[in-house]
Amino acid sequence: MDLPGLWEFPGGKVEFEESPAACLIREIWEELSIGIQICRPLTPVLHAYPDKSIQLIPFLATWETGTLQLAEHAQCQWLARQDLLSLDWAPADLPIVEELREHWDSFLGLT
Repeated sequence: MDLPGLWEFPGGKVEFEESPAACLIREIWEELSIGIQICRPLTPVLHAYPDKSIQLIPFLATWETGTLQLAEHAQCQWLARQDLLSLDWAPADLPIVEELREHWDSFLGLT
């Protein structure tokens, strides 16, 4: 892993002729053994690390099928809004965390 000890949202590289949403569905299945339904896109993030630049294309999704099994990760956590900042996030993931915190209620349909 590129950033050991830091938390990242699951996902991976978009393959040739694959949409970002299809990529996430595939990656979640490969990494977590669950099927998801994409609900809506979030704001993409472009982040420059010292050795590379990456673009994250995040989505909100619901867990539809399967039993969670970690194939590539040591841990996973489901967090409440107030606990999102309790983890040591990878720098590229922080804008996604902030968007989730800022719009939590509207994403859940509470406003």
